[in-house]
Amino acid sequence: MPGDVVKEYPFLFLGSRLKRLAERMQGEIVRVSGRAGLELQPSQHPILLTLDLYGPITIGALSDALQVSQPSVTRAVGRLAEAGLVSVTKAGRDQRCKTVTLTLEGVSTLEKARAVLWPYVEAVARELFGGLSGPMLDQVSVAESRMDEKSFGSRMLAHSQSGLRILEFSDELADNFRLINEEWIGSMYRLEPTDIEILSHPREHIISRGGTILFVEAEGLGVVGTCALQKVGERRFELTKMGVLEAARGRKAGEFLLQAVLQRAEALGAELLYLLSNSKSAAAVHLYEKAGFVHDSDIMREFGARYTRCNIAMRYLPENRPHKIEEPTGSGAQ
Repeated sequence: MPGDVVKEYPFLFLGSRLKRLAERMQGEIVRVSGRAGLELQPSQHPILLTLDLYGPITIGALSDALQVSQPSVTRAVGRLAEAGLVSVTKAGRDQRCKTVTLTLEGVSTLEKARAVLWPYVEAVARELFGGLSGPMLDQVSVAESRMDEKSFGSRMLAHSQSGLRILEFSDELADNFRLINEEWIGSMYRLEPTDIEILSHPREHIISRGGTILFVEAEGLGVVGTCALQKVGERRFELTKMGVLEAARGRKAGEFLLQAVLQRAEALGAELLYLLSNSKSAAAVHLYEKAGFVHDSDIMREFGARYTRCNIAMRYLPENRPHKIEEPTGSGAQ
């Protein structure tokens, strides 16, 4: 039987090997995506996200943003338009000047991908590649071996079958946002005027101002946790009002939720992400440290006065984020 010449000549066929690894991953993602009712190709997700963040934009701008050839982007956009996920308008003869816009169906599909697919893709990618060091080819070999032991798709299904899923904010979930936070804040501190105002009017103070509120739902328990990204300036966000109900202890709901929130912050283009907390919330602080947050005196000086209970301020540094986040034994930031 012939040997694997791609591995036998690693530098000569480096591109082929990386392409083979990517196709292996993407094929599994397509399979799991189809089971979730998402008929999207992996290459289409970055296009939809770019349009969501920066659109409507031209084919040429999309090509530049994605660093993919203009003909490839044109073909991909054509398939998305056929599926009703984007609309394309033409201005002049230059094909690059076609303007691409997300449709309502495209927005809905993107939100579904964020909720039912992306957290699992990222979790498995970190599982396979997180913490690796040394020469790149050695890292590729380790990732390939891990996928031989258990495929990318099987790992995704294992994560998705944990009984947890992410929900987007809706007015129907506003009471969950308030009650979950009232539980953990009231058990350790006292509700401050800032808490009451935000918890009573989450759409006005967070959603309408460009922020996000996510929820984690546990099978058999319903909505058990929530967390918000409150926009405080251009590409500046505070991670706030994160809490998980006592009833969900041991389900890794906090870890799952935090991963989704950090992914959403990246999708929103956050250049500054910080949180405010208290040393009494030791378990939560430990969770944030494991996730890549570091203590920061500048954040404390600039934002710490917002809460009387605040004596800890942390800044998120993505390069500090490991491939696995430990589950806290408690809950709550601010």
